[in-house]
Amino acid sequence: MFVLFYVATLIGLVWLRFPLVNVSALIAVSVATLASVAILDHGKWPLGLFVSPRLALREFLLGALFGATLIGLCALLVMMSTSVRHSPGLGFPWLELVGIFVPAAVHEELVFRGYAFQKLYRWNRNAALFLIALVFAGLHAGNLAVTPLGLVNIFLGGILLGLAYERYQRLWFPIGLHLAWNVVSGPILGHEVSGYDSLLTVFIERGGGPVWLTGGDFGIEGSLWMTVTEVIAIIALGGRAPRPVR
Repeated sequence: MFVLFYVATLIGLVWLRFPLVNVSALIAVSVATLASVAILDHGKWPLGLFVSPRLALREFLLGALFGATLIGLCALLVMMSTSVRHSPGLGFPWLELVGIFVPAAVHEELVFRGYAFQKLYRWNRNAALFLIALVFAGLHAGNLAVTPLGLVNIFLGGILLGLAYERYQRLWFPIGLHLAWNVVSGPILGHEVSGYDSLLTVFIERGGGPVWLTGGDFGIEGSLWMTVTEVIAIIALGGRAPRPVR
């Protein structure tokens, strides 16, 4: 039902020629979520979004700090093992942040850690983490310059984001992690983000090295150092008991 509402809404927005692709996807997942909750759960489902602003901001910032730290660590390892360096760029892409990066992060978390994931998670935790991460990776298989190692890392990223949801059983922590991950990778450090190249960046990536270390045109997510970073992060999150929902 969730998928049907999602696809139908997207088709309707395309038919109406809605101009913003990422916003269209966000609208579609919002409609699918609200309709599924209304029909299947009589409008009562603890989605993990509707909490106090103070709590939402706290968990969002914790997620953002965690995501930025992971990308910073991975970028440092890449620089230590290759000739990749970062020189000043032209600035921060504020329009891309609002029109692409924020809608994309919220959309993907609602799709992959939202209602459908949460239903599956309540039935079987391990199946939810594995299967949704597998779908998450599969839907990136057509991205520009994708590599097998990049897909493995996207899969591990899906596991990590699933554990990030599990930490508080809310969406603000994984949304913060996901957004900071993408923004620090691309608009700040100048790497491609899963094959997407920002038009404007704070730093420009220069130099090079083996694709399996730098990630190549897929971006830092295609690096073996990203695999190492994600495994460490998964162990760190997976080894901690989930916080009780407040």
